Formats: sequence, C-alpha cells, structure tokens
Amino acid sequence: MPTTAAEPSKRVLVAKPRGYCAGVDRAVITVEKALEVYGPPVYVRKQIVHNAHVVRTLEAAGAVFVEETEEVPEGATVVFSAHGVAPTVHAEAKARRLTTIDATCPLVTKVHLEARRFAAEDVDIVLIGHEGHEEVVGTTGQAPERIHLVDGLEEAATVQVRDPEKVAYLSQTTLSVDETEATVAALRTRFPLLQGPPSADICYATQNRQVAVKEIAAEADLVLVVGSRNSSNSVRLVEVALDAGAGAAHLVDDASFVEEGWLEGVRTVGVTSGASVPEVLVLGVLDWLAERGYGDVQEVESAQEHLVFALPPELRRAERAKQDSAEREKAAGAGA
Repeated sequence: MPTTAAEPSKRVLVAKPRGYCAGVDRAVITVEKALEVYGPPVYVRKQIVHNAHVVRTLEAAGAVFVEETEEVPEGATVVFSAHGVAPTVHAEAKARRLTTIDATCPLVTKVHLEARRFAAEDVDIVLIGHEGHEEVVGTTGQAPERIHLVDGLEEAATVQVRDPEKVAYLSQTTLSVDETEATVAALRTRFPLLQGPPSADICYATQNRQVAVKEIAAEADLVLVVGSRNSSNSVRLVEVALDAGAGAAHLVDDASFVEEGWLEGVRTVGVTSGASVPEVLVLGVLDWLAERGYGDVQEVESAQEHLVFALPPELRRAERAKQDSAEREKAAGAGA
C-alpha cells in the first residue's frame, strides 16, 4: 500500500560497493568461457563461488558441480573454484589426466604463497579462519605440518606452537576485519614476535563491503544482506551491520526470502550484497521493497573499485588455440 502524506517517508539506503568482486567475476567468467571453448560438460570442483543462483545458472549452461576430483571422469575438463585447493588436489587431477583450469582468486593464491614461504622458513603458522571452509582447507593444504587453525579469540588463547619466537599468522580472506584484528592482537600478546603477511590477507572487496554496510547500518531500522548462507563474507556483513547499529539484519538469498513481518515499524531499510552475488538479485529485492512503499532509493558510496583480474592462463591459451584453429579452417575453406 502506498504511503500517505501524513506518514513518515520510507526509504532504502543501498551500499556501494556491493556484489561481485574481481575474483568472483573472474571465476564465473572462467566457467562460462570454459563451456565455450571445450563445450559441455565442464566439471567444477565445489561451488565455483558461494551463491546458489550463480551455481544454478551455470548448471543450466552445462556445468557439472562435484564435491571431489574423483567424481570427474578421466580425461575430462575440471575448473577449481575461486576458494583455492590444496596441492594434493592438483596431484589427483594429474593422475586422472584431467584438463585443469584453476579459477582460484589471486588474493587467495597470495595467502597460499605466504603459507609456503613461512613453512620454508620453519615458522609455525596460525591461520585465522573457519574450520571446514573451502578456502581454509585449501590454505591448510599448502603446509599442513606447520598450520594451526584458530577460529576466534578463545582459540587464540589456547593454540600451541613449537617455538613462541617463530610464529606467523595468516587469515581467511573473507573474515570480519574488526574480529580478525582483535584475534591478531590476542595472538600478539601471547607471541610478541608474531610475524604477519606483508599486506592484509582479508581482501579489498571484503573490507570495502564491510565499510559500506557500516555507513548505512547506523541509519537503518533493518538491513537486508543478499547472499547465500554458505557465503562467509555475506554472513559477516550481517554481523557487521548489527555491530554498527542496525535495528535488525537478515541474510536473504533473494527477494523471496524477505519476510513481510520484518518491515513492521521500519522506515529505513539498508540493502547490500555479498561478494559472490549478481546484481540482478539485489534489483529483485529493491523491486520487492518498492511494491511495499519503499520507493525512495539512495545509493551510499564509500569506495570505488576498478580492479580486474586476467582469466587463468591455461584458459587463455586454450581460447587462443581455438581461435587460431577456426582461422586456419576459414583460410583453408577460402582457398579451396
């Protein structure tokens, strides 16, 4: 029902930046291009990114998602997800003669390289992250004999290392910035000589989206974060919004997950989305809100993002080879 002149205006504050980051964009395009170059089916180990809509869309185009490499037929093409994999997964793929395309986000690869460097220096590594998350599994696999997982302040107080003077920390790229800083501070209290990565492991997109949601949360009676429940960075956005003063905050896959009851007494709704969420899902939520009187939409921009990652080199080579072959066939046909 539309608002009347006597009613306080209803508005929506939309955070910017939101949605796809460079790593997710690269990963999704990688699967799309692989389908073009190799033709379906193209197998993908784990969800390419943690978003149900994206996975369904790629499945409809011919992608087949599997949990483990052994599920991929010998000799087939497989894409490794944006979250990264352990070296053992590459070895398994080679043993099965698979054509592999590694869509690991370059910022996750950075953490992998740091883990290998610290391990080569015989340093114990405290990895701040969530047990079982695919990125954590992939990073741990880089140096399993040296990595100790810590999930929050309580575990930071109990983690054991061989030498307190030879300890470094790394982190999952999608964590809460504030919580991670608190965990690092607790670790540094126990290990004064604690080493860290040359630059923060939490990726720029995660940081930017958390800053953006903080800007709208303080003014919002309700914050809607569009994202899937297995998306770590999306879940963190809900937590950050609540910590920043939002009256309430909920994670929704799309507009169909928003509950009418949440709008009771709400004048300002904040909207944002996780780094693996296509903009079409945000637009669906905005349309849903507009139908209920929230037609005044204001975008609140806190940062600009221009980073673009090149596609995996193995895919670029395959794409060039296909183009060259097509040109040769065309030239041969013209000369016949």
